[in-house]
Amino acid sequence: MLEKIRDGSQSAIAKGILVLVILSFAFAGVSSYLGSSREAPAASVNGEDISKNELEQAFQNEKARMEQQMGEMFAALSADDNYLRSLKQGVLDRLVAEKLMDQTAKRMGLRISDEQIKQAIINEPAFQTDGKFDNDRYLAILSQMGYKTNSFRDMMRVDMTRRQLINGLVGSEFVLPGESTEIAKLQAQTRDVRFQMVDAEPFVAGISVSDEDAKGFYDANQDQFMTPELVSLEYVALNAADLAAAISVSDDEAKGYYDEHQGQYRTAEKRLAAHILVGFGDDEAAAKAKAEALHQQLVSGADFAELAKKESEDTFSGAQGGQLDWFEQGVMDPAFDGALFALQKGQYSEVVKSDFGFHIVKLLDVQGGEQASFESVKDKILAQLKEKQAVDQYYGLHQKLADTSYEVPDSLAEAAKAIGAGVKATELFARDMAPAAVNFPEVLKAAFSDAVLHSGMNSEVVEVAPNSVMVVRVKEHKEAGTQPFEEAKADIIARLTQEKANEAASAKAQELLSKFNAGEALELETKAGVARYSRELDPSIVNKAFQMAVGAADTVSLASGYALVVLDKINEASSVDEATQKALASRMASQNTEAAYRALIDSLKANAEISYSAL
Repeated sequence: MLEKIRDGSQSAIAKGILVLVILSFAFAGVSSYLGSSREAPAASVNGEDISKNELEQAFQNEKARMEQQMGEMFAALSADDNYLRSLKQGVLDRLVAEKLMDQTAKRMGLRISDEQIKQAIINEPAFQTDGKFDNDRYLAILSQMGYKTNSFRDMMRVDMTRRQLINGLVGSEFVLPGESTEIAKLQAQTRDVRFQMVDAEPFVAGISVSDEDAKGFYDANQDQFMTPELVSLEYVALNAADLAAAISVSDDEAKGYYDEHQGQYRTAEKRLAAHILVGFGDDEAAAKAKAEALHQQLVSGADFAELAKKESEDTFSGAQGGQLDWFEQGVMDPAFDGALFALQKGQYSEVVKSDFGFHIVKLLDVQGGEQASFESVKDKILAQLKEKQAVDQYYGLHQKLADTSYEVPDSLAEAAKAIGAGVKATELFARDMAPAAVNFPEVLKAAFSDAVLHSGMNSEVVEVAPNSVMVVRVKEHKEAGTQPFEEAKADIIARLTQEKANEAASAKAQELLSKFNAGEALELETKAGVARYSRELDPSIVNKAFQMAVGAADTVSLASGYALVVLDKINEASSVDEATQKALASRMASQNTEAAYRALIDSLKANAEISYSAL
């Protein structure tokens, strides 16, 4: 049998079939490989892709920028996954807008030359030292930012091309002087008004709301009674500060530490230096010879200060007789430092060579270098020793907390016992209303994770501050839902009562309006010269006054009640100061530019083919 199979496999027909099978597998494998290697882009703009890697890099850059700008506030915001998704979508929208601008600039034939890029780099203040382009600084900054010169040049070309487009299309916005003047005068107008407020509170006593009315409102407005997801947490906290409070250190221990570390309690010696400087110039040998000659003059009795004023090339210190500043050892150039700290007060050195030139160094004065007494530093040493012992304990207990909370994952009792602490608990709270004890971004992120929230497990050890950690678990969890009617009933009745009281106040205000329009005399309060942003009256009354014509009367809703408002006079502003007008013109120009830019992007989007992938 095997021989027949072997003989058959050598036939031409069998070999042909084998080739076809091999090719079919080969093509299927290649096709599968090619088809699966291409990741779907984050977005496609007129056929040009924005890759997910590109989006992720831009997203991380934006997060870093916002973290630097907002600090701890951003850490709290970033604990919310919905916020991060919204932020990422905003970054993607920006990348789409940039892609549209790049395509438009290319279509319009906009170009940036190499010379323009060069001049932009040379003129960039960040790359300058003392107002002049510094190539070493330029290369150092690029290295720090992670750019090569070629990639930075390409980035500059793209950015400058976009700016060329924006400046051409929206940078021509301007505000006429008359335009800003008239708006400034409008804003500076005042109004003379009369008004009468009708408070809703007196009507409340005569209003009743039945349970049926409350239930009808509840049924018709279910979306208003949605409750957020709530949790209550159990937690075990460990921090070195609490441990330190329980540690006792004797005065003898503190004295022993002081005796062993007396060098730590000696004030640093500072020396007041002066010098005469001769720069290297073009001829170092000539510079050294000049410095030696100046030194010889000092040896012959010349006054150091006068010689510094006349001969030192450090003109700033020279004007002060060569005086520099107080220096601790190790701060200055090593050669200068060594010379200064080898001198006695009033002495000057031989000629010393440093990276800046040749110096003659003089010691003007000495201060410090004294030993602090034990009594003056005792409290500091006691606190230091307590802290050290507490930190040592903390690290040992930290490991116990981590091990025990992991080994017994469905309870915190054993973990608390292992470190000699108690299990504490919170009331129910929403993610954005956490109590102070657990209101840390890292803790909330752990608490609302699947492992803790849905699986009932202990969290990992979460660091909330230096030498302070916490382990949490969910005590109670309530899904987001609808508040039961019985819980909401009291609030609904209070709300409907207030609404009916407001309706009664509105009817009273309408009655007053009818009487005023009929010519009846009413006792109204009067206020002259009410400014547009005045806080002397209820804002609703002020806003209504600036919407009315002279002689008109109307009613307006207040926070609790209504008011009748009558406009008697508009007081025009006689003039507007120049500073106010310029500031307004600047704001108007910025607003116009922003509106023009958004209109440009909206127009480009409306005429583009844009598709998004799920983020």
